[in-house]
Amino acid sequence: MSSSGGETNGAGSAPAASLQPAVSLRVGDPAPTWECAGVDGTTGEARRYRSEEFVGSPLLLVFYPADNSPVCTQQLIEHTAGIQQLLDRGANLVTSSPQGSESHREFADQHGGFGFPMLCDVDLALGAAFGVLGLLGHYRRSTILVNAEGTINYVQRSVGSGTGFKPLAELLVLLDNA
Repeated sequence: MSSSGGETNGAGSAPAASLQPAVSLRVGDPAPTWECAGVDGTTGEARRYRSEEFVGSPLLLVFYPADNSPVCTQQLIEHTAGIQQLLDRGANLVTSSPQGSESHREFADQHGGFGFPMLCDVDLALGAAFGVLGLLGHYRRSTILVNAEGTINYVQRSVGSGTGFKPLAELLVLLDNA
């Protein structure tokens, strides 16, 4: 999946929000390659991120439904508080939601910054590629662990947008056992 410009991801197929069946990635599958606009959660700098940047290290992809919602805010604050533990394990964390760069920047600023990139999946192509869209094309709260070789090691998808999230302590155990 590649993007042609702006804050679209450019999947090049039917709109991700259509009622097409979602991709169902499983443990052991190769992770999709991707390129997506995003914002550095610490500095607010907008730039494009590519999956290739993270090859050679475990990558936690955290999909959340909306900036500034109560559960998403709690989730990103908790993940930021523990980011050094992830980095100490040689892992990276990237979040994604369907909002654009200005929304992400404002969200991060309101909470003193977040310790990871925040992808702008405005056209839902990244969510579709990882199978995290619900029946109506909305993000489901999801966590996917991609190992250093680019293989899916763990998949957790909420049934809906989800009222809870996998705590960072549990994600660290997954990394330690990967």
